[in-house]
Amino acid sequence: MSLPDRESKVRKTRIAIIGVGLAATPHALALNDLREEVDVVGVLGRSRERLESFANLYGFPLAESLESVLGDPCVDAVLVLTPPHTHLDIALQAAAAGKHVLLEKPLDISTQRAERIVQACHDANVRLGVVFQNRFRPAVQRLAGLVHSGALGPLAYAGLDLRWWRPQSYYDEPGRGTYARDGGGVLMTQAIHSLDLLMWLAGDVSSVSGATVTTTLHSMEAEDFASATLNFKSGAAGYLLATTAAFPGFPERIELAGTHGTAVLEGGALRVFFHDGGKHEFDDPSSTGFGAKPMDFSHVAHRELIRDFCAAIRKDRAPAVVGDDGLRVQRLIERITRGRGGDF
Repeated sequence: MSLPDRESKVRKTRIAIIGVGLAATPHALALNDLREEVDVVGVLGRSRERLESFANLYGFPLAESLESVLGDPCVDAVLVLTPPHTHLDIALQAAAAGKHVLLEKPLDISTQRAERIVQACHDANVRLGVVFQNRFRPAVQRLAGLVHSGALGPLAYAGLDLRWWRPQSYYDEPGRGTYARDGGGVLMTQAIHSLDLLMWLAGDVSSVSGATVTTTLHSMEAEDFASATLNFKSGAAGYLLATTAAFPGFPERIELAGTHGTAVLEGGALRVFFHDGGKHEFDDPSSTGFGAKPMDFSHVAHRELIRDFCAAIRKDRAPAVVGDDGLRVQRLIERITRGRGGDF
């Protein structure tokens, strides 16, 4: 007698999507890849026309309302893809209804509001995941393995260069690049992903001195250029440069120098140079959306993040990226934008 198929006994995770804007496309593609593991039970959005087009394109059913989704005992989780300033209200309602929450970055427009989300999900005993999908990129996984295994040795410094381009038309969308809707500019919307990677790889930051400006290339409320020097709790030094004013846009670069070697991650290309003469190279040809087309990247990393989040629900464990990860990045961004040093 053959053993039963293990996967056939696994109940699919049932997810509702809230928000069908720019960020929704890679999530939809990822969820369609995961049809054997996940059921999309409904989609909500503000624009009826956009909502129906999105649902028809990806084969998802429409949901009647947020209340109907949160009141349905069969729904396990909500995937929140709405603008940042709406996250707190949705997350509080979802947690109160006992639904797990997977939240597009940032958690919300301020650290204080983000802390309320994390606390509410903790108090309700629901899982809170954050969409920092870049942790699941193949080259990043390779680099993380080297760092966390000690192959590079203790770090001396860690740096991030993010020189991207966004045309003015990108910021002409109502609310984009404002504090009221997005919570900030290049740091909260673009560099937040790479800052998460930097802290995941190099550890927590103890102090920072930063500055932000809006260049003459953009008309927007928040910053499109930021720089900072960082001191990590490990004793390593660090730096940051982030902008969306670098035409035509270039792959972001993370550089880590340790006692055994130096690793350079540039887009999907990883190069490691060891002091003993050894080298390690890995190339992932997929883009990361650094130019005028923000969504010009593969959805595979989103797929793996969603897969991990659903597995966390089924196995009653923490997802790979949790609310506290989102909080520590927002706290760092808040320090940079205020230009303040000192301990965290």
